[in-house]
Amino acid sequence: MEQINNIQVVPCTSSNYLRPFRVHYNQNGTKKSWDFMQTHDSVSVLIFNTTSHCFILVKQFRPAVYMSEWERSKAKPLQPSEEESAEATPAEPKVPEEDKAGETSEGTSSHQPPASAGVTYELCAGLVDKPNLSLEEIARQEVLEECGYDVPVTKLRKITSYRSGVGVTGSKQTMFYAEVSDENRVGEGGGKPQEGELIEVVKVPLNEAMTFAFDESIPKTMGVIFSFIWFHSNMSPKYKISTNV
Repeated sequence: MEQINNIQVVPCTSSNYLRPFRVHYNQNGTKKSWDFMQTHDSVSVLIFNTTSHCFILVKQFRPAVYMSEWERSKAKPLQPSEEESAEATPAEPKVPEEDKAGETSEGTSSHQPPASAGVTYELCAGLVDKPNLSLEEIARQEVLEECGYDVPVTKLRKITSYRSGVGVTGSKQTMFYAEVSDENRVGEGGGKPQEGELIEVVKVPLNEAMTFAFDESIPKTMGVIFSFIWFHSNMSPKYKISTNV
């Protein structure tokens, strides 16, 4: 998962997942325009293992997150005052200490961040791209493929639905809750390698959940934070275990 090299950024002229558009419209008599991306809706699932009293998350490399971190880590250009006092030779860019040894035989740039910069913790999730399946059926498939648990559709409880990326995509995600036990585990999970998925299944103990959720050093999605708070408010009394709030 953490061997990333030979990176090339090229224009995206066509995609099965994203389509860029620009909409022109009038709002209260004022002409406006907005750029947006059309994409699929999605489902996500908060999985709680009642045998081990832990949440089941997935961990994977996200290129968009990685490239965002790379842009953020690039050396800033000299300010005018600094340029006046600088010598004729160009100043070398500031490189984080952990990246100074990043030059590899595969051609990795010395200022390229480690692959871990693009790894995030997430709820099990997937795109709504199968018209013949219900949201629950798609969620069930994702739980099986990514985490290895066979959960009947009837055991999926809808938590809520909400809009994500409202400034760019406006897509809807529907979140479910599923309780599983070790008896429900029928595989290792990990996603579909033939579709380019490389997913690690991660367990978060219930009594560490809220600490995990609010630890900013752990890269995670908002879905993880929200679902843990939801569980604390709605389900934790059932198990009579503190979630460390």
